[in-house]
Amino acid sequence: MNVRTVALIAGVFFFFLAAFTQGILPMVEPQSRYTKITKVIRTDLGELKWMESDATDYSPLQALGRRVYTRDGCWYCHSQYVRPVTGETRRWGPVTQAGEYAFDLPHMFSTRRIGPDLARVGLKYSDAWHRAHFWDPRMVVPDSIMPRYVDLFDGPYGPIPIVEDAQGEQTLQQSQELEGLFDFTSKEKILLTPNEEGLVFVKDRGKYPVIFTPNDEFTGDAVTLVADTEELKGLIAYLQKLGTNRGKWMDRFAPQRLEASMVSIPRSEEWIAYGKNVYERRCEGCHGVKGDGNGPAAAFMPVDRPRNFTLGVFKFRLTPTGSMPNDGDLLRTITRGLRGTAMPTWHNLPEKDRLGVIQYIKYVLAADRSDPDNPYFYFVEEPPEPPLHIGQPPPPSEAIVARGKEVWQESKCWECHGDTGKGDGEKADELEDDFGFPMLPADLTTGQFKSGPGVADIFRTMSTGLSGTPMPSFEDTVSEEDRWALSYFVIALSAFKDPLTGEPLQITPEDRAALNDPGLKADESHYAYKGKSREDPDTFYAGGAAWADKHGIEVKTINSETK
Repeated sequence: MNVRTVALIAGVFFFFLAAFTQGILPMVEPQSRYTKITKVIRTDLGELKWMESDATDYSPLQALGRRVYTRDGCWYCHSQYVRPVTGETRRWGPVTQAGEYAFDLPHMFSTRRIGPDLARVGLKYSDAWHRAHFWDPRMVVPDSIMPRYVDLFDGPYGPIPIVEDAQGEQTLQQSQELEGLFDFTSKEKILLTPNEEGLVFVKDRGKYPVIFTPNDEFTGDAVTLVADTEELKGLIAYLQKLGTNRGKWMDRFAPQRLEASMVSIPRSEEWIAYGKNVYERRCEGCHGVKGDGNGPAAAFMPVDRPRNFTLGVFKFRLTPTGSMPNDGDLLRTITRGLRGTAMPTWHNLPEKDRLGVIQYIKYVLAADRSDPDNPYFYFVEEPPEPPLHIGQPPPPSEAIVARGKEVWQESKCWECHGDTGKGDGEKADELEDDFGFPMLPADLTTGQFKSGPGVADIFRTMSTGLSGTPMPSFEDTVSEEDRWALSYFVIALSAFKDPLTGEPLQITPEDRAALNDPGLKADESHYAYKGKSREDPDTFYAGGAAWADKHGIEVKTINSETK
């Protein structure tokens, strides 16, 4: 028997083995229909706790996306399984549980990871990031070997000439091919900001198009348009679903809780050169070659545009209002990412890469070069001031949340964020950032806090404000005690809500009361609270405990009285 014959037999054998393990076995093994999982929830006091729950099925749109994912062979390269080894949990998140696959037939475990594992990709990136990634993966991941999926888009249309309308605004030349995208008689406008190449994504249809370039983002005379299709919406919805059955697990993920205040290395030309290389490979697609926030992928990000480093304005800082951030602030932002935006967590990037890119941003990109012969380097001319001191948060209680609600009214937070915190206040539609772009207030009920998931992160934002935005500092107008109370109230706005849909979780008053007890400790998945109302609560096991029980290995369960 020669090598070719052996290879053929082995190939056939492993093909049928894969079909059996991923197609037939899940249908006959009862555990494959097991819906029980552990998930992280936020309580009414703002605490994050693990609890036992059930996985939910896909919505019709997500199910459509799963069919597209299967049809287009995404599972050839991407696995959906976090293995129970240390490196996996540090990189991806909590270990996979059987209940996560209850509604998956066939399963998408996959084996070889040519691309990253997607079991925890839900809400890691914004919808805008995914659109840029499908249009051209090299926009956001220069090393990617993933093919482009331009057929998932409506378009491209163009080049479409830019013309001036009767009101003196720049719009697009009306034509029959644009009828499916715009209504040129509508009074409702859609602002379109092309990237340097003239590409622009049309987020909403049926509105009057206005080319909006407050900082000369595009100076050409024609643009190319692309828009969503139902299949693209479905595919992104499916990806955002992956991992969210485990609730707000990302808020308990160690990289999301990194704290840094006075991290620094001396200025070094060697580090700056190293940082430039990192920037070109990791950051340039969104932030642009010049750091002006107008990279190729920015065309797909009409909301929460990439940071323009050349303006020297940074939102997330522990330094006082008006000060530049220090290295610790930049390291924290890069490591954690900005939840709900296209800025992902970069905790997997080596620390030296993160420190190097900080040097490149500070000493090359963050500069006003309007006078080429005499550039103004913000971090050199305006060194960061000492950071504010934030002490330990007061313990959570009903009283502090109730006081926070009063401060919310007294400080008129509702004018922008709305009475319920959904970002629909009476001033919401008229807000814009310092650079001329419309800016909607944050929907605080989603729990997707850009500055971080902890009460200290919210307190930091209350104290420093967000530079370049309408969000002011409350350090001088609200006492420290009341800022802590307001912070607890803000994070409690997302209590017992699904992180993906924002819908209230189905939970009994008895279980809600138990979880609201500060004395209940459920800091890890295997210590998850087991609801008193669930059937047979003592037979649920997390991680590999179900396998151990099946094979006669004694396991220790944690009942609902564990504290």
